[in-house]
Amino acid sequence: MNMQPQPDFEMRGNRFQPLTWQAMTAEQQAMTRAVLDGKRGSMQGPYNVLLRSPEVGQLAQQFGAQTRFNSSLPLALNELAILMVARDWTAQFVWWAHRRIAEEAGLSTALIQAIATGQSAPEDLLPEVRVVHRFCSELLRHKQVSDATYAEAVSHFGERGVVDLMATMSYYTLVCMSLNVDGYPLPEGAHAELQTLT
Repeated sequence: MNMQPQPDFEMRGNRFQPLTWQAMTAEQQAMTRAVLDGKRGSMQGPYNVLLRSPEVGQLAQQFGAQTRFNSSLPLALNELAILMVARDWTAQFVWWAHRRIAEEAGLSTALIQAIATGQSAPEDLLPEVRVVHRFCSELLRHKQVSDATYAEAVSHFGERGVVDLMATMSYYTLVCMSLNVDGYPLPEGAHAELQTLT
């Protein structure tokens, strides 16, 4: 018998209605504890959706923790990749949450605005920022990266860095898909910051 106290948490959802602790299976409760006990400490975002398949959800939250908190890439570059995936999916909550983190990590307002509006990146980017921007742009738009972009990414970040970059993009693609399918609501008082690009 599990004698641990019920954790304190809040979840939101739309199509996937928020689960209560009492309504969860043992596997769902285990996943919830794993998320709450980790660095995120919150069940906001995709977890209400992922709880519906807790085995997948456990693997996803572990993958997400690795890509977000243990990437070999600097935080600003990791957040750049996340913003580019969020823009590609017009994922409002992911953009809303990570734009602030990206700004605090040092990404320029001009670059963030260019991504939001689908414009070309500013010319004055640091080389490593330009490489990540180009890599993500090519992979999202063409589903490939050129030999030149790949070589430049390896030169800056090594093969591990390239894999970590792809992993971040992969995980946040799952997050964006989950939240878009759910129609996940923004927090009270927040507004959608991304327009649909044509």
